[in-house]
Amino acid sequence: MAELLKGKPVVDRMAEDMRGRIAALEEQGVKPTLALVRLGQRPDDLSYERTAVKRAAGLGIHTKPYVLDEFAPEAALKATLQSINYDKTVHGCLMFRPLPTFMDEKAMCNTLTAAKDVDGISLASLAAVFTDAPDGFPPCTAAACVAILEHYKVPIVGKHVVVIGRSLVVGKPVSMMLLRRNASVTICHSKTENLADIMRSADVVICATGRARTFGAQFFGPGQTVLDVGINFDTQGNLCGDVDFAEVEPVVAAITPVPGGIGTVTTSVTMAHTVAAAEAALAARTGRR
Repeated sequence: MAELLKGKPVVDRMAEDMRGRIAALEEQGVKPTLALVRLGQRPDDLSYERTAVKRAAGLGIHTKPYVLDEFAPEAALKATLQSINYDKTVHGCLMFRPLPTFMDEKAMCNTLTAAKDVDGISLASLAAVFTDAPDGFPPCTAAACVAILEHYKVPIVGKHVVVIGRSLVVGKPVSMMLLRRNASVTICHSKTENLADIMRSADVVICATGRARTFGAQFFGPGQTVLDVGINFDTQGNLCGDVDFAEVEPVVAAITPVPGGIGTVTTSVTMAHTVAAAEAALAARTGRR
């Protein structure tokens, strides 16, 4: 049987680290605060918001909701984001997406300053990921993948990592983050030829396609570590990943479950980024490094 790379131990370790840092910030009169920007009442947004608020409260991070009507004009959202940029009591911002189709989502993402962009949605934050610059934060799901690998001490240096998916949310940024950690990374996608052969050649495989149970046992081999980023529902309405867990788990050395894997860690990464943003703001104000 494969080792299950569960998210909870990672979350618990991150929480222990954050509580000490939050206490230190509070001693300096700083309360780490996360803005939550939501348009309308989408069930998935509401569910994630509840999770974020609960996780933040458990750590001692304050949350500040900004709720707009789903048909609010683009100017109203832009003004909200700009107000967050200038609010010194707010350290991070999480904006729920996708935005309504009538909005220019890229422009709205880029309205948010990199210093408060704790989910890595702006071009400034993404540019930092690709250039190794210290500005902003990487996308939280990509960072959660790295956190899982580091927690379970999965060897990365010099290893072959295959990433399936080329989005700016996971595929591209996680590839750059692992390249920075001296992995040899291959990015694959829907047009890649001989995909199964490439995947079987890897030491670590990260699946981030958003297609339910696409990858069965024929795509994997013994000794591999598999991170399943997919959050999907099958034809019976069951939550599942991109990987056919029942087929693949007996084949590989280690695998993240869905649910209970990468998704569990993502929210904690958001909180960790908020704490780091609060620390950076304090350092800028006091002149400390």
